[in-house]
Formats: sequence, structure tokens, C-alpha cells
Amino acid sequence: MYRLFSAAFLGIAILFSGAALSQAESGAEQLRQFVRNSKTAEGEFVQQQLRAPKASEPQDKGLKVIRQTQGRFVFQRPGRFIWDTQKPYEQKLIADGKQLILWDKDLNQATFRPAGQALAATPAAILFGETSLDQHFDLVEGEDRLGMKWVSLVPKKNPNAKNGGDLPYTKISVGMANGLPKALELIDGLGSVVLVTLDKIQLNINLPANRFTFVPPAGAEVLRLN
Repeated sequence: MYRLFSAAFLGIAILFSGAALSQAESGAEQLRQFVRNSKTAEGEFVQQQLRAPKASEPQDKGLKVIRQTQGRFVFQRPGRFIWDTQKPYEQKLIADGKQLILWDKDLNQATFRPAGQALAATPAAILFGETSLDQHFDLVEGEDRLGMKWVSLVPKKNPNAKNGGDLPYTKISVGMANGLPKALELIDGLGSVVLVTLDKIQLNINLPANRFTFVPPAGAEVLRLN
């Protein structure tokens, strides 16, 4: 039901700064300023699920794309966003500040759950939340790759969190260019990679008050999870 959504977007859940920065700025500083200065944003995304080639496949081809979706996103800090998958199927993930809603058009089904519980263990809290990155993550400079400065986000241990508060990823990296997050790379313990690339980003736009309100269509199945 959740298809590529939960790993990828709840793996984005991303961030956006008011003024473009010089590429001479470190990736970590670009990321900090983006989170600090961006209040709203919208743009387009392409999300890919990748895997290493199998033993029977050519080993020189690099990671293989096994799934790809694309669509649009919009967010407003703190904690409101829409991740609108448009191809190859229609599905929306909506956070209205209180609830996290998954709308699946094909299933004609809306699933509601508390936003805090659902987002707490995901990178979405970084990208669209209001907290300081440095409060919860160590930012480690990575390599320059694909025209971006990459930054690894290493979660700080929270002794009060259940199960250690660990995210379901062994590595979280953000690719920054000219003060904007252009890519998010998530790697889990099994070596599965989710790569989200962002484009046509518009920052600090005016959004109507009801932009993040979602009412299921008449006749839709509604599930409410606690």
C-alpha cells in the first residue's frame, strides 16, 4: 500500500534557504542556513529506489534503478508539507501539523495517524520541521559529487528515546548546491538506496491557509491509526 512512499519520503521529508550561497560555502553551512531561513517552498521531485547489481548481472553498471516516481512537493514550517506523487501512480502524503495523511487514489483510501509519532523517526522532521539540525544531528562534510557538496547527517544518541531513537537508515546525506538542497540519499542496513532529487524550487512563497487541509472524497475508505 505504501509502495515507495514510506522509505523515500518518510525519508523526506527536505529543507530550503532564502538567499543563494556561493558554492565556496561548505555543504554543512549551506544546509544550516537553508533550514534557518526557508519558511515555505515548492518544487518538483524524482524519487528512485536503487540496488546493487546481482551476481548474475554486469558489475560495471553501478546501482540499478528498480523503482521511480515523480511529482511535486510543497512545505511550510513548522511541520506542514505535501508530497504529491503523480507518476506512475497518484498518491499523496500530507502533514497538516497535527496529522500525517496518506491518500492513495487507486485504493480510494485515506490513512490518518498522529504526525509526531509518525514523523519523529524520519528525515522528514529535518527537512520540514522547526528544530535545529545541530540539536539532533552531527553534520559531517562529504565529497563533492554530481555538482553538489554532500553532507552526512549522523543522528545523536537520545538515551530517553525508545529503541535508542535510531533512524531506519545507516546513512543520510543531503546534496547542496547554491544554498539549496538538490538531492537526498538514504541508505538502510540492507544496502538499499533511495535517492530523491529536487528541481524547480521556489522559496518563501505565499500559501493559502487551507493549502494543507485534506478532506477524503465521499465514499473513500478512511483508516485512523493511533
